[in-house]
Amino acid sequence: MTTIPLTLPSTYWESLEITRQDIEYIQNYLFETETPMTISELAAVFIDERLRVERDSLSKRQQASGKIYFPKENYKEGESLVFPALDWAKGKVLAVRPGVNPEVGEFEVIEVQMENDAIRLFAAGLQDHPLNNPPEVDSQDDMLTAAFVLEASRDSLEKKLEASLQSDDSLVRIAGRWFPRALLVDVNVGHLNLAEAVLDLAGGEPLPTADLLQDVELPEGVNPKLAEFSLNYALQEDGRFDEVGTAGQVLWCLQRLEPAEVREVPPYLRYTPIEYDRSILTPDMLALEAELDDELSEASITPSDGNQVVVTLTYPHWRAGTLPVSVRVNKFFPTAYESPRIRFTLVDGNTNQKMPAWVVREKRYVFGLREWYKKNDILPGSLITITHSKKPDEVVVTAHTRRPTREWVRTVLVGADGGLVFALLKQMISADFNDRMIVAVPDVDSVDQVWERISKSRQPFEKLVAMVMRELTKLNPQGHVHAQELYSALNILKRCPPAPLLALLASSPRFKHVGDLHFRLEDSAGEDG
Repeated sequence: MTTIPLTLPSTYWESLEITRQDIEYIQNYLFETETPMTISELAAVFIDERLRVERDSLSKRQQASGKIYFPKENYKEGESLVFPALDWAKGKVLAVRPGVNPEVGEFEVIEVQMENDAIRLFAAGLQDHPLNNPPEVDSQDDMLTAAFVLEASRDSLEKKLEASLQSDDSLVRIAGRWFPRALLVDVNVGHLNLAEAVLDLAGGEPLPTADLLQDVELPEGVNPKLAEFSLNYALQEDGRFDEVGTAGQVLWCLQRLEPAEVREVPPYLRYTPIEYDRSILTPDMLALEAELDDELSEASITPSDGNQVVVTLTYPHWRAGTLPVSVRVNKFFPTAYESPRIRFTLVDGNTNQKMPAWVVREKRYVFGLREWYKKNDILPGSLITITHSKKPDEVVVTAHTRRPTREWVRTVLVGADGGLVFALLKQMISADFNDRMIVAVPDVDSVDQVWERISKSRQPFEKLVAMVMRELTKLNPQGHVHAQELYSALNILKRCPPAPLLALLASSPRFKHVGDLHFRLEDSAGEDG
């Protein structure tokens, strides 16, 4: 059998445009299969169809170039022929005569003048010959398969296809899967009310769609996958429900039963942007900003490529019972196709205890560690290791706990005047910590009152920084404080990423740099802080 090699331009997949014909093919495919599909699955379907179209087009173009020579046919003088086995060379029949071969039987020999004027002889009227099969476009090239194309161009193709599907009102998407709207099973208000009742009984514990379908009885005989997709779509369109599963897993929760710290950013993590000039940050300051790994930071930080990462717990996250989802640790926490809030499980690396937790990706934090912090006597400034789990919906967190010992550490107190006071006091320490970030908080409620007062006072940022620095410098005989210590202490009173603080230190005459990111408060600048 003769095969026609298919070749495509090197930029074919990057430069192609999704046509209306492509979308109609996908629509028909989904109608026929009656199975919701992900964008990756549809991309493979799209590529296979595009390759088929290109192969058919090539075959038609080749055959349109003239009458194809088959040994089984008979030909006349003057006919023009195309020879697929000779790379589609053309020729003209000059003469026809009987062939002589007792082993073959009756046949003819045609004399053909080729395009290059060479004269060649071919058999005709010969029924048994391998070239009697019509030529086919070669489909065995590994480079012309959906798997190969997706490996090389997955991101760009899926983005183009996703954009085209989103503009088509006849298709709907839920949890990353697409399906024709016309095939959806009718899910009415009664069905949705039943789903709400089931989730109410679950007490805020998310449930998979299959569990809801046991009580939400859709018409019998419906394709189970279609029933599940239809219910998912109806739940998605109803504001009472929230899809909170990790990518590839659909879980439903009543939005009103989600923790308040998931529905709204905890007060201690809320940041009111502070204007600053980033260009004045020195290389040392930029390095410190990257080291601090604040989730609100604008620093260019490389995501961790290892299996684990160590973070230093700041006061705002300690107080809120959260962990930061910074650029460096982002990949350790689950993602979802669409949901901004994702329910998953944290696993204690020391005890294997499992804890329900939530990723609020848009606001870049994980909630669900408050009790774990208390149980392990974790303080602000403690070190916590985050590790990948073998299960996609689990993340391992490990406190660097050790036998409790009394150590001198920075301690925050509330003075008689209602202001914060820092002192070096002996505290029971049960976990490893960052020397410059550690702070003990014996009376959280009193500190909360100061934080609330500061948040309502609209005190100028520079004045607040000066006030905190003045207290910290009392702990140092040299009368200065490191920028990292100041960042840690400032965040007890006001949520602030490193850059605005560092820019203030670099620009205000009130703060004098004395080397190695240590700063001193200049008395001549005023004592009003």
